[in-house]
Amino acid sequence: MALLIDHPCVQHKLAIMRDVDTGHKRFRELATEITKFVCYEALKNVKTKEVIVQTPIAKASCQKIDTDLVVVPILRAGIGMLEGILELIPTARVGFVGLYRDEETKQPVTYYERFPPQIKGGTCIIIDPMLATGGSTVVAIDHLKKSGAGNIVVVCIVTCPEGVELVEVAHPDVRIYAAAIDDHLNEKKYIVPGLGDAGDRLFGTTH
Repeated sequence: MALLIDHPCVQHKLAIMRDVDTGHKRFRELATEITKFVCYEALKNVKTKEVIVQTPIAKASCQKIDTDLVVVPILRAGIGMLEGILELIPTARVGFVGLYRDEETKQPVTYYERFPPQIKGGTCIIIDPMLATGGSTVVAIDHLKKSGAGNIVVVCIVTCPEGVELVEVAHPDVRIYAAAIDDHLNEKKYIVPGLGDAGDRLFGTTH
């Protein structure tokens, strides 16, 4: 299931992010800001526990998060969203999945993975700015599940129907949270209208 975060603040920031004239510094800042909004919604139902806190006035019954949170960026573009989530949940642990797309087959190839043991029993948040074909996301989920993860959500900035469908078919238990669900993929497997190459725009490597 894909859930669209259509808050006006998110959509305003996304409009600036899409603009071809937005430079890499501002693009990174916007990725961080949007990620916080989307992740905020993605963690709305995270497990909590009641705690008693002594305020300056009296004791208060409060809620604290009661699960390990593990953020898993898909390298390299996912790194551009990491700061936003860690600002929201500074105690989160971080794992990594390194994937690249084979230019001939268009299929994702894994070159690196490392997860903290807390993925077992915790909540894993896969982050990647663009969920396009969905292939990389499916592979990342596969790796997490093989390593023992049971509760996984995906946070992205832009996705499209083709990518959402592939993830839903492969992993119907995983929810996708996005700031935009765009129209379609073009013949080069880029999201339309999309953001362009998010990795290049994040890190200033656009040719």
